[in-house]
Amino acid sequence: MTADESAWLNTAPWGITPRVAERLRATATEIAREWGVPLGERIVAGRHSFVAFAGDDAVLKVVPIEDDEADHEPDALALLGGDGAVRLLRHDRARRAILIERARPGDDASSLSEYEAIRVAISAARKLWRPAARDRPFRWIGDLVPRWLDNAGDHYLVRQAKEIYATMHPSDTTLVHGDFHHHNLLRHRDGWVVIDPKPMVGEPEFDVPTFLWNPIGQQPTREGVERWIGAFADAGLDANLLRKWAIVRGTYQGLPLSQGLTAETSPQLRVVRALL
Repeated sequence: MTADESAWLNTAPWGITPRVAERLRATATEIAREWGVPLGERIVAGRHSFVAFAGDDAVLKVVPIEDDEADHEPDALALLGGDGAVRLLRHDRARRAILIERARPGDDASSLSEYEAIRVAISAARKLWRPAARDRPFRWIGDLVPRWLDNAGDHYLVRQAKEIYATMHPSDTTLVHGDFHHHNLLRHRDGWVVIDPKPMVGEPEFDVPTFLWNPIGQQPTREGVERWIGAFADAGLDANLLRKWAIVRGTYQGLPLSQGLTAETSPQLRVVRALL
């Protein structure tokens, strides 16, 4: 697929192309009219979908069909039922639209100190990780990770990651967020809730690595990586499995390199190298 055909921008600010954004805006306008909700301007932070405030207390989101990882977002939000996640108010599966509760005040965990971010992430994770079954309706991480590693290209880190993954036997009994990090963890009233799940079933250790190379703009350090792993291990997770998932996920998310990044500046690959 050429850059002109792709739904995704391959340079900053990343996200969906203006062509796709306009297509989704038209769908959002149609749905807002049908559901009787006001539609505000697109929220800039929602770069991979069309996201806009729908009145004072709700957000309308339309996900592009190209983002198949978000196919079961409404199913995950329905399962969580507003406990640890924004509440699902309404959805239209065919048009890939959801109306969700607006988090207030809505600032994300990137503004917290590392200590507070770890504390909040562990607390949120305990609500998020709950029993779920493969294909009912969630995909299993074990069916997806090999393909993602293949898509990362021919690189020595990919070969190492594949060797490590071959020693792993992923579970399929727990709902995982799939994109769990500072920017998808929002303050809501006197607590914190997750947004924007890319839900699958797997094991909790799968979900932690994305915190290691976030928030955006931060360059991970070996010491910081070990602090996060140590904190989640103290909370009951397997430290060795956390390290393996960080290498595997960091490799396929960091490669091939995005435009403007090098192996030294890619946050994901910095984590991988810190652990190898």
